[in-house]
Amino acid sequence: MPSNPLLIIVYVVLAIIVFVVVGVVLNFFNTWLKALLAKAHVGFPTLVAMRLRGVPTNLIVDARITASKAGIELSTNELESHYLAEGNLLPTVRALVAASKANILLNWDQACAIDLATKGTSKSVIEAVQTSINPKVIDCVIEGRETIDGVAKDGIQVKVRAKVTVRSNLEHYVGSAQEETVIARVGEGIVSTIGSSENYKVVLENPNAITEKVLDRGLDVGTAFEILSIDIADVDLGENRGAKLQTSQAEANKVVAQAQAEIRRAAAVALEQEMKAKVQEMQAKLVEAEAEVPMAMAEAFRSGNLGIMDYYRMRNIQADTDMRESISDSDNK
Repeated sequence: MPSNPLLIIVYVVLAIIVFVVVGVVLNFFNTWLKALLAKAHVGFPTLVAMRLRGVPTNLIVDARITASKAGIELSTNELESHYLAEGNLLPTVRALVAASKANILLNWDQACAIDLATKGTSKSVIEAVQTSINPKVIDCVIEGRETIDGVAKDGIQVKVRAKVTVRSNLEHYVGSAQEETVIARVGEGIVSTIGSSENYKVVLENPNAITEKVLDRGLDVGTAFEILSIDIADVDLGENRGAKLQTSQAEANKVVAQAQAEIRRAAAVALEQEMKAKVQEMQAKLVEAEAEVPMAMAEAFRSGNLGIMDYYRMRNIQADTDMRESISDSDNK
């Protein structure tokens, strides 16, 4: 038993160091041995550092082993950075392995970017790689309708059921439009192609002409997919929209004509009432003028301009006139 206090302190420190080293070895030995046997070596200092950073060592080692078995070398720093960025580590590594086996160009940075871009959505980086390997068929269903409806120039509605075969474009997957945009563009292309057809017979005779014209527009530009084909599954005839529009226009014209006729009738009634009022006014003036005749005759008697014989002659003439009018009325009857 040493009696030197300094030597005792040294022994104690050494014992603590040995105890810590043994504890670290025992704690990380299984993980270290698993990585070593899989030829994906991860040193004890790296394992300790990951633990201190709050990174699950088993997850990092498993991801490194998965990549190493596929011949892909990924450093622990690359795996840790993606985990700390809240990425899905193992699915990202599996997607990278799947792309490598299918001879698809996809590096680690691209895989991480796709995984982070699809986080919180129904998509995933594995699905993106699988769609790149095995093209996906999308039904063109817009706003819950099973068909895409267009109207040819002859007014006949044409209903089309279409399917689009797409493949993921991994190089442009991040920040690009998804399936909804592809469906909307294909639907718009089909509608415009039907609308430019002379009649519905042209569409029924050659449905493939629709797909050819739509594909020539390059609808996959700016999207996360490459359109391989557009297939017309079914073509049906709908309503005669042209006839309906003409009927509606005729009804509208009828209403306008009726309104204009009513305006003219009201104007005629107003004019008739105005003329009646003028007639009444003229009759009143006539009565007023006739009332002044006796007064004028009396004034003529007083002034000597009219004699009694003149008055009698005028009365005789008036009587003869009344007699002729009565005879004429009796003859007409």
